[in-house]
Formats: sequence, structure tokens, C-alpha cells
Amino acid sequence: MKKSRFLCSLLAVLSLSVCLPAFAAQPAVKRGDYFITVLTGPSSGIYFPIGGAFSTFIGSLGYKTSATATGATAENINALLTGQGEMAIAMADSVIQAVESFGAYAGKPPARQLRAMMGLWPNFCQIVTTADSGIKTFADLKGKRVGVGAPNSGVEINARMMFEAHGMSYKDCRVDYLNYGEAIDQMKNGLCDAAFVTSGLGNATIRELGTTKKVAFVPVEGEPLKKLIAKYPFYIAATIPASVYGAEKDTTTAAVMNIMLVDIKLPDNVVHDLLENIYSPKGLEAIQASHSTAKANIKPETALRGILGTSVPLHSGAEKYYKDKGMLR
Repeated sequence: MKKSRFLCSLLAVLSLSVCLPAFAAQPAVKRGDYFITVLTGPSSGIYFPIGGAFSTFIGSLGYKTSATATGATAENINALLTGQGEMAIAMADSVIQAVESFGAYAGKPPARQLRAMMGLWPNFCQIVTTADSGIKTFADLKGKRVGVGAPNSGVEINARMMFEAHGMSYKDCRVDYLNYGEAIDQMKNGLCDAAFVTSGLGNATIRELGTTKKVAFVPVEGEPLKKLIAKYPFYIAATIPASVYGAEKDTTTAAVMNIMLVDIKLPDNVVHDLLENIYSPKGLEAIQASHSTAKANIKPETALRGILGTSVPLHSGAEKYYKDKGMLR
């Protein structure tokens, strides 16, 4: 009788052990069943080539995919919320405002369905002018023609906060709501004195301006920078090295992280599969080759930068991936 009971117990344990792996395993992804649109930014900016590299690599895995040029952060957030894309690059400050319903998103319902997938790279607030403009400090922008970005875009949100930190407002300048590509075109023609460019370093439009004019930058430093970071802690102090654009000196400014958002409706195993491959040697090589900023910043060590500690939740598939890799408890 004892032997019979022992055999029954052993069979039950073996049966359970056989079933467990099938139950716990990550479901296989039928990649061809999913179309993933990556929302990027203007063709003149850094979002476009890096977002395009994500799309190309995802396509190489067998997913159906495309990269869409957009107006960047604000348009990407709205497009993701209305089902017009599956992945979207956006600045963390704007995402936080959308989730918490303040700043540019005050009065709108909190966008609590937004989900983060991974950290990308810091966007530097680059207030670009020319050496012959006479603009040396932020106060020198008074009375000048300034391109502050498209209305409620990530760039324009940053510009508004910069003015606030310096005790100024748009009323102090002749403001044009132009995206930075348009504003820099106006600078070439002498129709604009300065432009706000929130972007990774090595921005193509600034470099193009440098082929015809001596580029200079307006610093954000001292007490205004401290006030900015104290009120909006998603900013960090940063430096634009003179060597990047051939400027005369390094410039102190503020920076904010870009993050990759992902559609909350994408299954966990799809998001897990995407991250598993993006952070593989092959994936990193493909994406880092798109731009020097991607090469310097997109890596496992920065995967959660700009996300942890904020009100923007991780997609549950991303959370599982980072826990599986020991990157998140």
C-alpha cells in the first residue's frame, strides 16, 4: 500500500513538472500577424533616422512595419492615443505632462493609457543663433525674432519653460511658431534671429546652418537653470561641446530624455520579443548605426533612464523583460 501511494505521488509530481514549462513559457510570437508603425519626427531632425532604423530592424525580424514622419513629440502622443501607431518617440517631459494633465495638457483628460518601452537619448535644449546676431544671453532675446517651435510641440513646451525660468514671456520677443527646420531656414535668409531646437546633439539643420553662418548658442545657466530644474525635475544640466557644431565655446544648457512609447494594446509577448531583439548585438548594431547619438546612448545601461521614478508606467511586456534580465525588481 505504501509503495502504491509513493508511485501515485511520484507520477503526480512528474505530471506537474511536465506541464509547468509549457504553462510558464513565453508564447511564441507570430511576427507576421503584427503591423508596427514607428512614429518618428520631421525628416530634418534626429527622430527620423533613428526611428527609421528601429522600423527597418523590426521589419527584418518578420514584423510588418513602417516609419512615419511626423511633427514629433506632441503629434506622436496624440497619434498613439488615437490608434495611429504602435511605437512612438517622445520627450519624457511632454509624456509626463500628458499623463498628469498639466502644462501643455492642462484641462485635458490624463493620458493614463500611455506606456513606456525603453529610454533612448537626452534631448538638448539648443537655442541656436549666429555669431553676428549680437545675442549672447537669454535676456538678449528681448525684441528679437525667435522661432519657438510648432504650437504645443515638445520644442515649444521647452521654450515656454525656458522663458518662465528667466522671468520672461513670449511678449518680450517677436515669436514665430515655426518648427526648427523652418525657423533655421528663416535664419539663413535673415528673417529670424534665434531658434529653439530641442534635439540630440549633431542636429542636421544646425549643421547645415553652420555651412553658411558661424553658429552660436544662447546658454541656459546659473539661477535660471536651477529654477528650471527645481520646478521641472525631468530636466538635467548639460553641455553642448563647441566641437559638435564648430562654435567658439562650450555652452551650458538643459536636457530632457527621449523615450520610446508603445501601444498599450500590443501583447506582452510582442513587446518582450521586440526588446529581446533590439538589445541583442545585431539589434544594437543596426540601430546605433543610424546616428552618432544613437550609438552613444541607446544601450541596455540606459534602458530605464527617463522612465523609472516618473508617472509614466512601463508596458507590462517591457516590465517582464527588464525583470527577466535582472534590470528591474
